[in-house]
Amino acid sequence: MTELTRDQVLETLKTVRGPDLDRNIVELGMVSDVFISDAKVYFSITVPAERANELEPLRQAAERAVKSMPGVKGALVSLTAEKKPGAPSAAPAPVRVSGQGHSHTHPHAPAPSAPQRPAKQNIPGIASIIAVASGKGGVGKSTTAVNLALALKANGLKVGILDADVYGPSMPRLLGITGRPQQIENRIIVPMENYGIKVMSMGFLVDEGTAMIWRGPMVQSALMQMLREVAWGDLDVLVVDMPPGTGDAQLTMAQQVPLTGAVVVSTPQDLALIDARKGLNMFNKVEVPVLGIVENMSYFIAPDTGARYDIFGHGGAKAEAERIGVPFLGEVPLTIAIRETSDAGTPVVVSDPEGPQAKVYRQIAEKVWLGVQSASGRVAPSIVFE
Repeated sequence: MTELTRDQVLETLKTVRGPDLDRNIVELGMVSDVFISDAKVYFSITVPAERANELEPLRQAAERAVKSMPGVKGALVSLTAEKKPGAPSAAPAPVRVSGQGHSHTHPHAPAPSAPQRPAKQNIPGIASIIAVASGKGGVGKSTTAVNLALALKANGLKVGILDADVYGPSMPRLLGITGRPQQIENRIIVPMENYGIKVMSMGFLVDEGTAMIWRGPMVQSALMQMLREVAWGDLDVLVVDMPPGTGDAQLTMAQQVPLTGAVVVSTPQDLALIDARKGLNMFNKVEVPVLGIVENMSYFIAPDTGARYDIFGHGGAKAEAERIGVPFLGEVPLTIAIRETSDAGTPVVVSDPEGPQAKVYRQIAEKVWLGVQSASGRVAPSIVFE
């Protein structure tokens, strides 16, 4: 079988008429770069922002056309809504001003009768969802997320983990999982599983060395599919390994997913704490409870002498947690064992469950679960940006 090419996909998309009905979407320049991996096709269609909802049938037609091509196993198509420079803006949405007891709206706009943002939809079978986030990369967030998930499992809970880092998925390697997930009826994907936890990651769908060159809307669509079109079953908690930073993917999860709370990972030094504050502020703005802060790489234990060294400083994350009034979940040491077991796909919580590092993660998991139980009693608020 000949390899599927970008030109073949574009030729097929020329059969899809644009909204003006005179030319096709390729000639109109509406199709983004086409990405092909494992016979699956990914692309977006750029449309005017004000017509995004109206042009959903156009997206569906393009998806059907590509799926009908010989050799295509699937297609992920999203609409990218872009506003041209100088284009008139849509009527502004009402803005609620905190603490004033009333709303300021456009003088000619009707008073809203309900919140403008749709309510977040629960994921059937999943009791709670925890986001593990960091303000920057390189702080050991994914290692923390996987060991936290395994520690929650060791503490007696039914656990899943979603690798939301589309550009740099790490769960397949961290959990020692290879292969492709199976797909059942209605495009539902069966998650992979190891060490008793269910796992979904973009790393299962594309080759490890593949560069994901996607625009924001395509990332958002992929995240929602990995969350809502996966047979998670009944879980006490789903741990979401968020991408580093505070960009589109993070806001998509915070705005569209009923997060029970967030765990923020930082290292002790000032630069990492500055970035961690950005993550904390993002969750505060979208009214997601912060379950606490983990200080990763808190100190180094020399393997030959057992002596402790504060390589990156010490106590910065704890001081920050106290300053802003959120729980401090614990200090995770920088050890060769954590690095080696993570690289080998045998995280320390399962490879050395009675060791000191595993006990630290178990204690963090206990504090996180107490926070989850407390946060779950709250009514999920509507998100209103200030």
